[in-house]
Amino acid sequence: MRAFRLLEWGKPPELVDVPVPEPGPSEVLVRVGGVGACHSDLSIMNRSAGGPVPFTLGHETAGWVAAVGPGAGRLAVGDPVLVYISWACGRCVRCRQGLDHWCVDRGPMAGMGADGGLAEYQLVPSERYLVPLDGLDPRTAGPLADAGLTAYHAVRRSSPVLVGPGHTVLVIGVGGLGHMAVQIARAITTARIIAVDTDERKLALARRLGADAFLAGADAIEGVRELTKGEGASLVIDFVGTDATLAFAAASARIFGHLTLVGAAMGTLPLTFASIPKECSVAVTGMGSIPDLHEVVELARAGLIGAEVETFPLEQAPEVYRRLDRGEIVGRAVLNPATG
Repeated sequence: MRAFRLLEWGKPPELVDVPVPEPGPSEVLVRVGGVGACHSDLSIMNRSAGGPVPFTLGHETAGWVAAVGPGAGRLAVGDPVLVYISWACGRCVRCRQGLDHWCVDRGPMAGMGADGGLAEYQLVPSERYLVPLDGLDPRTAGPLADAGLTAYHAVRRSSPVLVGPGHTVLVIGVGGLGHMAVQIARAITTARIIAVDTDERKLALARRLGADAFLAGADAIEGVRELTKGEGASLVIDFVGTDATLAFAAASARIFGHLTLVGAAMGTLPLTFASIPKECSVAVTGMGSIPDLHEVVELARAGLIGAEVETFPLEQAPEVYRRLDRGEIVGRAVLNPATG
């Protein structure tokens, strides 16, 4: 089968031929329908060193069950599924709480050290990490596994600060994750949603997806103050994470608000007595749990959320990632390895 693999650190990934894996006990083989291209993939490609190579890239994977190993009988061949990427020990206290993504003994994640989905088939270690996609198309549903899940967790964990009328959610960066956050905030809160981006195409997408107001640039503090009558936003989610966007996020939050950092641009948020509003909490979040992913899929099934996707064949993976790096993708690019 064809697979898009990182063969050596510091060198571009390549499309190569590898054997189709055989599922062992409890394992499931998935025929891959679609895989979202994420900025995290670019971060991996740009590293000069890391863990063992080679491995197949791609961590936003959906497809169909192709074969099951002994002891894996809950799903049937042909079932459409979404792959949860954080494969854990299953024994530690966090795994017992359903927090596999914070496992104390977790190995490499799918597409980030373990073989991911940018291949015709992906081997998944357990049915536990497959979410049924009944009614959703695996060729376009892959971004729910990260863009949807991570955005959902960022909004859902902060929902206590959004109880009651008069709240605002500020989404900074309407890219692959940000455009999902706009929809999720619309679906599970009653808050007003302000979208901020420097790209007018992405602001147009936010408008179409249900944002109430739109501001261009990371210096739109006066616009936020005007829209919130001087109070600031109850929840600010920064999906970029540069020095500039973090400064904007801090200046845009309100007293008793929440500032959540998701973007990994490695900017710095100075923390002093006066740098953020009083009683405003700050969190750096990651992806959500397996139960969270089931809830994301339910929202998508109900038609309340869905990734804006542009699809490509697997052979175009190098060009797709070049376009992503140049900022030319609006929404999510999805690569389709399945050939029939």
